[in-house]
Amino acid sequence: MTTYLADKAENLTVEGPSATFTYRRLGPRGGTPLVLLHRFRGTIDLWDPEFVDLLAADHDVIMFDNVGVGYTTGEPRDSLQGFTDGAVEFIEALGLPKADLLGWSMGGVVAQDMALRRPDLVRKFIVAGSGPAAWLPDTPPMSEKVLSIMPRMPEFTEGDLTFLFYPDTEAGNAAARRHFDNLATRLDAGSPPASLEATQGMLAALDKMLARPFAEVAEELKTIKHPVLYANGLHDVMIPAHASYVAVQHLDNSVLVLYSDAGHGFLFQHAKDFTAQVTSFLAAS
Repeated sequence: MTTYLADKAENLTVEGPSATFTYRRLGPRGGTPLVLLHRFRGTIDLWDPEFVDLLAADHDVIMFDNVGVGYTTGEPRDSLQGFTDGAVEFIEALGLPKADLLGWSMGGVVAQDMALRRPDLVRKFIVAGSGPAAWLPDTPPMSEKVLSIMPRMPEFTEGDLTFLFYPDTEAGNAAARRHFDNLATRLDAGSPPASLEATQGMLAALDKMLARPFAEVAEELKTIKHPVLYANGLHDVMIPAHASYVAVQHLDNSVLVLYSDAGHGFLFQHAKDFTAQVTSFLAAS
């Protein structure tokens, strides 16, 4: 089994007004830190350590559990605004004047909301496997299988996540196996999953987002002036890549990258290529 620096990173804590946040920090200090915002039911133990190590080769990478999730204390949030407030609280508790953001899935929506509501805290941001904070008109509904997996307790199985994150191809299945092997060190040590209360809060937040009119959200996107990198896999069964294509049409300063042989977990399946894209985007003037 490969040994990753991310697996050796110690848990750190910082006190905020509503929680004691747990986080990990890797990579060279200096410049603007890159804060990772996680997916639905994601905790810091579920960031692929290979992906984190590749990012941390060139960036000051900070990953954390939001309020009431994983190792972090506090009352779990149940709205997009609540999760954004938690991320803002964490960044301010660390004393960071500004951050770059990389949000995956639900975290991508949080990144966009932070750019809208606290533009002063954000330099650039990446939206991975996500879309606008609304369901796009004419988008096919999620399949019954996806909808049945999302609320499953106590945690998704490997089979569930393989279906959600990777295409059913030889390359996709190999990427899934590698991803689960990479996660094993932290998970085998007794990683706390997102609790029932935290999961219910996330589901409530998603329901509220999907009920919003897309026209309203599109107008909000037009007000974002930050540089944005959007990325997704063409075989994403949860958030269709079409959502990324539509989103960039409403953003003033955006780049879109799509991976034709990948799905929701493209950032791990193509970790070297995607982290190179991120590095290039963050370094550009």
